[in-house]
Amino acid sequence: MSAHLAHGLGTEPVEPDWPPLTDAEVTAVTGPAQVVWRSPRPLSAAAVVERDGRRLFVKRHHVSVRTPQGLAEEHAFLRHLREHGAPVVEVLDLVERGEWTYEVHSAGTGTDLYRDALSWSPFAGTAHARAAGEALARLHLAAEDFAAPRRSPQPLVASFSVFAAPEPWPALQTYVAERPRLAAALADFPWREDTRRVLLPLHDRLAPHLSGLDPLWTHNDWHASNLLWGEDGEVATVLDFGMSDRTTAVHDLATALERNTVQWLHPDRPVQEKHAIALLQGYQSVRPLTAAESAALPALLPLVHAEFALSEVDYFHGVTRSPANTRLAYEYYVGHAEWFSSGAGHRLLELVAAQV
Repeated sequence: MSAHLAHGLGTEPVEPDWPPLTDAEVTAVTGPAQVVWRSPRPLSAAAVVERDGRRLFVKRHHVSVRTPQGLAEEHAFLRHLREHGAPVVEVLDLVERGEWTYEVHSAGTGTDLYRDALSWSPFAGTAHARAAGEALARLHLAAEDFAAPRRSPQPLVASFSVFAAPEPWPALQTYVAERPRLAAALADFPWREDTRRVLLPLHDRLAPHLSGLDPLWTHNDWHASNLLWGEDGEVATVLDFGMSDRTTAVHDLATALERNTVQWLHPDRPVQEKHAIALLQGYQSVRPLTAAESAALPALLPLVHAEFALSEVDYFHGVTRSPANTRLAYEYYVGHAEWFSSGAGHRLLELVAAQV
């Protein structure tokens, strides 16, 4: 097997944290099969495999990241979406083998045009941005009747519990206390001071709008690389619900803007303003925002990455034990929010406010 590299938290490929899936391994899970492509995504081992002429997607998790019970939460959401006509993959099997759990999904339809794209890479153009906005809105409509509670505490989930609370400080203390590995990691950082200095003032702007946001199960990682594309440029399949949770539609829309329109890995952090406009126009052509959602979106955007960054701190400190990545994840917790106080950040917030 040739060397397999993964995406890191920067722009250079790195050695994967998890050993790549092998033909023998997937055969033990699916029956006789061959790996035809290994995902470079860093947070699990995943591959497209071929069995009897059919392509499947297999993903392996360590029990410290996902238990079968934790996976069952997102699988229930996927089944609901499929039953309501959303173009999502089908969960075919869940296999436990020692300390590992394997998901087997259908491969979906469409072309994986962005499969090698790094996180925070932009769309290829405004047509894709608009199509992604339309597809996100349709997903939200399909999710409306799914009433499961929030996911149980586990790493690598993009929640909205701390900054959705009217009083975020007690909610943050509870969040940290429920995650001992995160608490241990934060002991090395001035997280209380940074939260009070940077994030709580942003919450003050969001707080008046929170009561108008309805809870909704959402994707929470809406990036071009998690979408398969049809021949006419439409979204054919939505992939990867590993970060999904009960948040709000505005939280998911803010995530889509944050993931796709700000190039965080570029030192100048350029903003794809035309893509932001197209994504918002596409979304609202299918699901117009309410007045409360329109007011909340620019206030929520600077905070939308914060809780997932804390979840990454938990993961990199307690699971992969990488001090360098733990520090980078903590810097994202503070730095993404701080950037919105810059000139470019203000311009993006003004642009979003003007579009909604």
